[in-house]
Amino acid sequence: MQSDERYSRQIRFSPIGAEGQRRISGSRIALIGAGALGTVSAELLARAGAGFIRIVDRDFVETSNLQRQSLYDEDDVRRNLPKSEAAAAKLRRINSGIQVESIVDDVNPSNVEDYIQDVDLVLDALDNFETRFVLNDACAKHSRAWIYAAAVGSYGLVMPIMPGKSPCLRCMLGSLPAPGTSPTCDTAGVIGSITHIVASIQVAEALKLVCRTVEPADFCLLTYDVWTHAFKRLELGTDAMASCPLCAEGRLDYLNGTPLRTVTLCGRNAVQLIPAVKTDLNFAEMSKSLSASGGVQFNEFLLKCFTPPYEVTIFRDGRAIVRGTEEAGLARAVYSKLIGV
Repeated sequence: MQSDERYSRQIRFSPIGAEGQRRISGSRIALIGAGALGTVSAELLARAGAGFIRIVDRDFVETSNLQRQSLYDEDDVRRNLPKSEAAAAKLRRINSGIQVESIVDDVNPSNVEDYIQDVDLVLDALDNFETRFVLNDACAKHSRAWIYAAAVGSYGLVMPIMPGKSPCLRCMLGSLPAPGTSPTCDTAGVIGSITHIVASIQVAEALKLVCRTVEPADFCLLTYDVWTHAFKRLELGTDAMASCPLCAEGRLDYLNGTPLRTVTLCGRNAVQLIPAVKTDLNFAEMSKSLSASGGVQFNEFLLKCFTPPYEVTIFRDGRAIVRGTEEAGLARAVYSKLIGV
């Protein structure tokens, strides 16, 4: 076990105690995403003494991240470092007694099981629902507890999920939201205080799960708006599980499928993205939110958003072409930041 002195204040907190600290020190946790939520959660876990932290993220550090992503600094931007690498380096300096694994990858149905099957707990710090639904399926398949978390604007939410024992993400949302129907940090903005609050709640729930002090009442949806101080606690109840295709029927629709297909367009320096959920987008409404990300123009057939160095063309059914890259993972990241899926 790591130094009792280092964690003495945590050990003195009676719900954790010495036995809880031993469990924390022996825990293996996967953190999927290393943005605003991910960096705060990772730091809190490292300082708490979590024995093994795996950080998986597909993105690199940009100047716009520094307002809220607390593990990064201007030097990380200058060095063009992947987020997972920059985060891992900071965590190792914070706590040399833990093991930190950095993985630069785009989590999808083909690899998600590799990242969650050998850990005790999974923390969601993602920026899109498509990958969250894949993660929901994978955690159900491997009976891994995970904690859903999200923040945008001044609002955030957290929901611990214990497969088979508590409602899952699909119980709550039903199905993958249609493209363009969810706000993103790039379209609606976000203030740093809500990301820190949400991540702090997420880690508190993680410590309960690791220390085995979690109560049935803890498996609920918590929402908080830091601007208005509106706080809500929503009990989903096990009735939601009875009608859930995943919980009731064991259907792994998102893990077994490819919700967001990518096709590299030969010779065009572009990638086409095809969502599983078709919709009829309202370009007039979308243009209002997307204008914050760059120039926008649209007609009845398509909308173009210019977010240098990329040009994103979105069609009414949610299909999109990201021009400026031939890398599928990068195109998915650009699409997710704008569309929220």
